[in-house]
Amino acid sequence: MTSTSTNELSQAPGRPAASASQAQGAGRPDNAAGALDVLLSGTALDPVRRWLPGPAGFRLLTHLATRPRTVTRRTTELTGELGRVVTGSSTVDFTRDRRFADPAWAGNPVLRRITQAYLAAGRAAEQLVDDAQLDYRSEQRVRFLVDNAVHALAPSNSPVLNPAAVKAAIDTGGASYGRGLRNLVRDLRSQPRIPAMVDPTVYRVGENLAVSLGAVVLRTGYFELIQYRPTTPAVREVPVLLAPPTINKYYVVDLAPGRSLVEHLVNAGHQVFVISWRNPGAEHADWGLDGYVAAVIEALDAARQISAIDRAVLMGFCSGGILASMAAAHLAVTGRDDQLAGLALAVTVLDQARAGFASAALDPRLARAATAASRRRGYLDGRALAEIFAWLRPGDLIWNYWVNNYLLGKQPPAFDLLHWNADTTRMTAALHRDFLQLAAGNALVTPGKATALGTPVDLSAVKTDAYVIAGIADHLTLWESCYRTTQLLGGESRFILSTSGHIAAIINPPGNPKASFRTSDHNPEDPQQWLGGATLQPGTWWTDYTAWLAERCGDEKPARNELGDPAHPPLADAPGCYVLQT
Repeated sequence: MTSTSTNELSQAPGRPAASASQAQGAGRPDNAAGALDVLLSGTALDPVRRWLPGPAGFRLLTHLATRPRTVTRRTTELTGELGRVVTGSSTVDFTRDRRFADPAWAGNPVLRRITQAYLAAGRAAEQLVDDAQLDYRSEQRVRFLVDNAVHALAPSNSPVLNPAAVKAAIDTGGASYGRGLRNLVRDLRSQPRIPAMVDPTVYRVGENLAVSLGAVVLRTGYFELIQYRPTTPAVREVPVLLAPPTINKYYVVDLAPGRSLVEHLVNAGHQVFVISWRNPGAEHADWGLDGYVAAVIEALDAARQISAIDRAVLMGFCSGGILASMAAAHLAVTGRDDQLAGLALAVTVLDQARAGFASAALDPRLARAATAASRRRGYLDGRALAEIFAWLRPGDLIWNYWVNNYLLGKQPPAFDLLHWNADTTRMTAALHRDFLQLAAGNALVTPGKATALGTPVDLSAVKTDAYVIAGIADHLTLWESCYRTTQLLGGESRFILSTSGHIAAIINPPGNPKASFRTSDHNPEDPQQWLGGATLQPGTWWTDYTAWLAERCGDEKPARNELGDPAHPPLADAPGCYVLQT
């Protein structure tokens, strides 16, 4: 359940981190619900209601009304700055803002003044939100709306002000605007009703995406299990099973040659298995958490049997990480914890407290409405979810493509990661309901508050070593929230903080000279204390992870050319058929 942008592939500065008091609010129900699960509830709202400030807007006005001096000061500051803009003496700098990279923004005196006035007004609006000193939920809600309004009003979004758009129209005799209008009509015809982020004609799964060699060795109603062909003479004894998200397709871990985690692990001598989830329909409405946790355990058992060993490493991604954690807890409670040689969790939030805007947006009314909406249809449509994800990063995921597609009349670029991002799947109504219930009660934090397959979930009972990955610029699963997993699991955890966003924290191959990550030998309770003592390491966590795996995946043994075993014969070549379902 993810969304990303091209920006996330480069280094990005960290967001303001949660305070210690915020971290301590983890167990309080009023602060519960993380971004991943709360956004599942946003699909219940129609587009108009989604943008109404509601009680948060009323609180903003009342709080500012009790601070007249603050409002007067901000108004005076803005008026003074606008006066300097008019006289040409303003020092508002926009040279590093990519929206205004065209030289005409600075060279044309009218455009320069418009841009400086826009930036000054936007800054004043954000400062007023700070000055209001709202409660956490209201502040996050208002900030989301203000951020979207500020991005929407950017002069770069105007077809008559954007100098690149005007130049393109002159050069093409207006044809660029005509192409842009056709692109707009195309995008409005179906969900998600946002600018297209990628040309859908460039990529084909099995041809230039998800091309690592392997075979489907198990097919159930829930999933296909793919085993990948070894590329080294010897392999580690203990296999690695990857559990991808449940709202997008599995090939985020096998994106393209040179950008595939599967390829990287196989080339490092690991036996690799991946779950490819079925794209469910209305007839699968009753598939809930128990069914998906059981599916993870079934895939784990098959990987162990095919590898002829009694243990395996389990790695989960985003919502797949929640399932993997609950499966690990079930194994621990039932006395099968020795079947796990390690647990890895990438961009996964288990303690879903104070996780940004989305964690402030969930309330019981909204959760009930969302559950009822998916129950009527039988599933949650991933396209509707993609729309909400995009509005969390409007600058990168909405207005950037608005300018490219509509003002310039261009097709979106060919980018494999964005193709995967747009290749959404559905989520069953029951799984949607169960994720919302976990979120509303922050149930995984308290031992026994949630159950899996009839057993209480106690994450502290999971004693196996854990490898936890987060992205410092992640807007969906905040790194501080991911970090708190180290305080929940009962084994030794290695926490990795990548200099990237939500998906770039996964797609992080070696070779990028700007890549780096932070790590530490100690995991104090406060994530800020961890950050202060962490060491910046050059390179990618992929290399660090293979070293971590090598210590836990046993000795090497000769690689087998045959895939599967007599009980799990190859059924089809990778990528299988479930990934092709629409």
